[in-house]
Amino acid sequence: MNIKQETIPLNEENLRRLPPDIARPTYQRSELKAGIIHVGVGGFHRSHEAYYTDLLMEDADSGEESKTWGICGIGLREPDRRIASVLEQQDYLYTLIIRHPDGKIENRVIGSLIDFMMGIDDPGAVIDRMASPDTKIVSLTITEGGYNLDAATGEFDIHHPDAQHDLKNPDQPKLVFGYLTAALQKRRQQGLPPFTIQSCDNIQHNGDLTRRVVLEFARHQDEELAKWIESNVAFPNAMVDRITPVTTDKDTEYLENEFGLADEWPVTCEPFCQWVIEDQFVNGRPEWEKVGAQFVPDVTPYEKMKLRLLNAGHSVLGLLGSVYGHETIDGCVSDELFATYLRRFMDVEATPVLDEVDGIDLDAYKDTLIERFGNPNIKDQLARICLESSSKLPVFLVPTIRENLATDGSIRFAALVIAAWCYYSDRQVDQHGKELDIVDEKKAELHEAAVGTSKDPLSFLKITSVFGNLAQSQRFTDVYTEMVNALYLNPDVSVLMRETLRADG
Repeated sequence: MNIKQETIPLNEENLRRLPPDIARPTYQRSELKAGIIHVGVGGFHRSHEAYYTDLLMEDADSGEESKTWGICGIGLREPDRRIASVLEQQDYLYTLIIRHPDGKIENRVIGSLIDFMMGIDDPGAVIDRMASPDTKIVSLTITEGGYNLDAATGEFDIHHPDAQHDLKNPDQPKLVFGYLTAALQKRRQQGLPPFTIQSCDNIQHNGDLTRRVVLEFARHQDEELAKWIESNVAFPNAMVDRITPVTTDKDTEYLENEFGLADEWPVTCEPFCQWVIEDQFVNGRPEWEKVGAQFVPDVTPYEKMKLRLLNAGHSVLGLLGSVYGHETIDGCVSDELFATYLRRFMDVEATPVLDEVDGIDLDAYKDTLIERFGNPNIKDQLARICLESSSKLPVFLVPTIRENLATDGSIRFAALVIAAWCYYSDRQVDQHGKELDIVDEKKAELHEAAVGTSKDPLSFLKITSVFGNLAQSQRFTDVYTEMVNALYLNPDVSVLMRETLRADG
């Protein structure tokens, strides 16, 4: 007769009851101060910045200073309420499940998060927390859409209803930029130094973008405040990297079945982790370099390498694989055709237009990417990879196409991906007729343009907010038209993938 083991709810009191196979904080969490306020506590933040900070607190050489870098999470939207509730009942603890390609699993309870506040419940309290002298850094993972950019101009959309609300109600903001400027205004008035605003989003020049939109909003609110921010606040650029799939029921069941641990929202990730940061902080920073982060004068070559190889590679597999009928990234890589196609795209189209990256062997980096993508224990769904492709491809893939057009380089591998995206957006099923789970702010616009392909082969390319003037390039449109026409005749993308590989030699 099997006796079900006792379930241990994850909380501070129960840490001592956890089995030895689960690492847990050995530092005194009650002594931590929240020197970091983080907006957007999703899976990636919890596998990345919070993980690095937890490692630093565990580091024997970090000393008392590390205790000032606890993290207070902030939720600004109603959907954040669930994570807020789960973390509160677990004393802000959660389990990080690190799955290696060889089947090894590391389990670590992360203790660097020490509080969570919901802005929609009490905006003033959040503003006060940001304005507190304890706060040295406000960091962000708000995704591409969180920067409130006008799709046509790429500038901050000051006419957005939430932006207009924040200008009229500075003490009751809705957008993160309203919170940041309100808190910085308080610090300025109180004679306190500013905090550093640190984007951890997967966007090229993420610090520069954050600086631009914060200043644009501040200028409409208070010109003197904008000048003070411009002169005093730092916005370091950073490159972030760790594959972190969406948490599933299997993750929570794994912890309960293996260890009797009840964690309502663990995080699964790969073992690889990278953080390259420009060392531009105005009010101190954690010594993350002690635990693997890299501080550099200019992050540009590193982020370009990552966006053009890893992120673009994800989109290559995501769109082609979705149309073909694959469901996960590792499923694509286990298919020799897809693995070969991805590597040839990286070698022939992405690498020739990259800058030199100090200390990086690009061939070894690409080998590592293929290994990471192929990790059979990280079931990264293609639906997640293709999420908001209209925001991703203009950053990850289209610039590579443009640069290869300018240098007479190869464009065929990327052109097939765009053609597959058109078919994907039009039919919204894979080649076997199975419905695709498409989540994109521009889903309706993409669909309408893709449907128009039957009358105008360039209809999809004419979405200028995504492709710019790519439809005006004769060399690209010739290749794209050939591929999209072939794909509509036979949606088996593997045929065109093989033809592209053969043509490349």
